[in-house]
Amino acid sequence: MKLNWKNEKNLGMLVDLYELTMTNGYLVNEVDHYWVYFDYFFRRVPDHGGFAITAGLEQFLDYVLNLQFTKDDLDFIRSMNLFTSEFIEYLKDFRFSGDIWAIPEGTPVFPNTPIVTVRAPLLEAQLIETMLLLTLNHQSLIATKANRIVRAANGKPVVDFGARRAHGADAANFGARACYIGGCFGTSNVLASKMFNIPAIGTMAHSWIQFFDSDRLAFDAYVKAYPKQVTLLVDTYNVLKSGVPQAIEVFKNMQLGSKKGIRIDSGDLGYLSRRARKMLDDSGFQDTTITVSNALDEYRIRELEIQKAPINFYGVGERMITARSEAVFGGVYKLVALENNGKKMSRIKLSEEADKITNPGFKEVWRLYDNNNGNAFADLITFKNEEVKEPYKLFDPISPWKSKEAKNFTAKKLQKKMVENGVLVAKLPTLEEIRENLKVEMAKLWDDLLRFESPDRYFVNLSYELWVEKQNLIDKYRMHQ
Repeated sequence: MKLNWKNEKNLGMLVDLYELTMTNGYLVNEVDHYWVYFDYFFRRVPDHGGFAITAGLEQFLDYVLNLQFTKDDLDFIRSMNLFTSEFIEYLKDFRFSGDIWAIPEGTPVFPNTPIVTVRAPLLEAQLIETMLLLTLNHQSLIATKANRIVRAANGKPVVDFGARRAHGADAANFGARACYIGGCFGTSNVLASKMFNIPAIGTMAHSWIQFFDSDRLAFDAYVKAYPKQVTLLVDTYNVLKSGVPQAIEVFKNMQLGSKKGIRIDSGDLGYLSRRARKMLDDSGFQDTTITVSNALDEYRIRELEIQKAPINFYGVGERMITARSEAVFGGVYKLVALENNGKKMSRIKLSEEADKITNPGFKEVWRLYDNNNGNAFADLITFKNEEVKEPYKLFDPISPWKSKEAKNFTAKKLQKKMVENGVLVAKLPTLEEIRENLKVEMAKLWDDLLRFESPDRYFVNLSYELWVEKQNLIDKYRMHQ
């Protein structure tokens, strides 16, 4: 499988050293015949929000299905003098042969829900950890942040202006993809536009204005190059005394039917946009759009919307493409079960913190929808072979005495099988389909989950059978302490 964004560089060596030392160690100890189950999940929503949005699955799948180690890779590994010749030979012919289930991209997700489940031979499952984490953690973080910003804009288009502030080329390109999944209208990143068919949108930089001797000369030159569609940057010298008045004079000489706009990139955006709007309207340019940029995030945009600032477009850069308010997504990849000769054995990780104790076993993820209004009201994690029928007793897995009986609901499995025996078996959706999926699923969330501050808690429940297994394992391994 090769996708149109595929870079020809080989990423086989993009692993943590412990992935190599452990896989070599498994071979040495002759336990490589085991199959294992790993879950990818996260523990806390970024920015203390009500939910996150999963993104990055397509890039991870492409990596897994094309993962191999070149001669140069093997020579380097051999030069480290850590690994057996048997392990080097194993890597020489490496191909992923396992199964992968995943919640589709563009789905609202909640803490401790398995987003990706990997079933594979022990060595294979271990070697894919780093790329899974960095791919889904990065894009899910940016998609979640972008969605917060888009929601703050109240339906006004938000454009990704962040390429020049991203943490490297891949972060710029795949960050633009994640922004688009999160709901952005387009991107200023032309390579991302080409790679992912995202609308490319941009205006001009202050250097264009500075090159000429005045705003007016710069504007005239730009209109000469782009007579049918122009957005003029009006804040290089003085927005209200120079930029907007000169833009109006230029607009007067433009042909009828051409699209006109201004952009303000500094200062008090609320005050300046109101004054600029009045000046434009008084001059007969009521259809001229106003775009604002300059270190915007969901909170600044929300304030501008509360003030009813007459803004048509928001250009958002560093605080979206880097998710500046939250450095990492925090997704983890944990072993949850072993399989040998068809027998499954659950595994658990313990912690002094209750929310860091993992949920064991090969599991299914369900979302429960209220049949009266269509809203999602809980997620449920069960063992893979369990059925969910109403009435169903839900309880808080941390405080199990808190319970309720759920009735008149529809239970939907969230994970889909993506890879079987190392072969892609699912049709990957387009970006437009991913965005539509997000719109549909967002419409099923309660309004209280959409708050930026103190959103309502969405419960992720365990089945009684899974909860009992978890308690038994906790008791078993605490005996070793």
